[in-house]
Amino acid sequence: MFNRTEQAGPVRTKGMASMQRSTIAGLVVAACLVTGAASETRKEFRFTVGPKANIVVDNEYGAITVKPGSSNQVLVVAIVHSDKVEVDSSHEGDRLEFESHLLKGADSQTGRVDYEVTAPANVPLNLTSGSGPISVERMQSDLTLGGADAEVDVRNVSHCHVHVKTMRGKITLSDVRDGHIEISSISGEVHLKSVTGPHVQVDSGTGNVFYDGNFGSSGSYTFTTHTGDIEAVVASDASADFSARSMQGSVKSEVQLKPKEHSRFPTELGRSFFGTVGKAASEVVLKSISGTIRLKQR
Repeated sequence: MFNRTEQAGPVRTKGMASMQRSTIAGLVVAACLVTGAASETRKEFRFTVGPKANIVVDNEYGAITVKPGSSNQVLVVAIVHSDKVEVDSSHEGDRLEFESHLLKGADSQTGRVDYEVTAPANVPLNLTSGSGPISVERMQSDLTLGGADAEVDVRNVSHCHVHVKTMRGKITLSDVRDGHIEISSISGEVHLKSVTGPHVQVDSGTGNVFYDGNFGSSGSYTFTTHTGDIEAVVASDASADFSARSMQGSVKSEVQLKPKEHSRFPTELGRSFFGTVGKAASEVVLKSISGTIRLKQR
């Protein structure tokens, strides 16, 4: 029995050592988690504004989200992810400006700041993010949005000017009513769903353009690409005058169009089509150099 006890002793010692090592490792992991959490800080900025206020946010890395709030209050919450970036804010007259200031050694992770903005629905916004995303909803003001890789999402806005410009970021607009819209992207896809207004213009290089809606009742819609495809899904109650041409690509219409006596482009089989549906209340022009253009019936 004594020998068994001698053998058992070292086993208990190894077990205790293993537990100690596990405990130390657990403390190290916990310390890392606490350190990581401590490096993330929340900053709040509150302002009372007048009817001519406007907001500018310039962010290199991170999200910008905007929602409507009370009629004269602006709340900006900035989630700063490390001590490698600072938030510079200024309030000059009616202009509120917020900028992410990157410090030495900052990268896409340590330089990240996420902005959450609550503002009156009629306050103009100028939002820029290098990597995005940018999200705006339920506003009724001028929106100027953009960035290199930022994905831009605008939804449920009305009676506003929407200007969006990206290099590679995807652009999505949905439920936009009575808007004056100008969109430009080098290679980002553009998706428009239930978007209407007196002026809707989309220019894309290699990115595809998708539209799903009825083209409103009296607007001008122009979609242009270089090599990107254009696809428009037309609602059954649409009333529009269509002109489509791809100089080196192909075109196809699944919508029954009423022929026009005069067309915008020279008629070329497989490269262009022209015609109207309903009372032709809106004008729709689809142009591409080498992309494919498709007109579909919903």
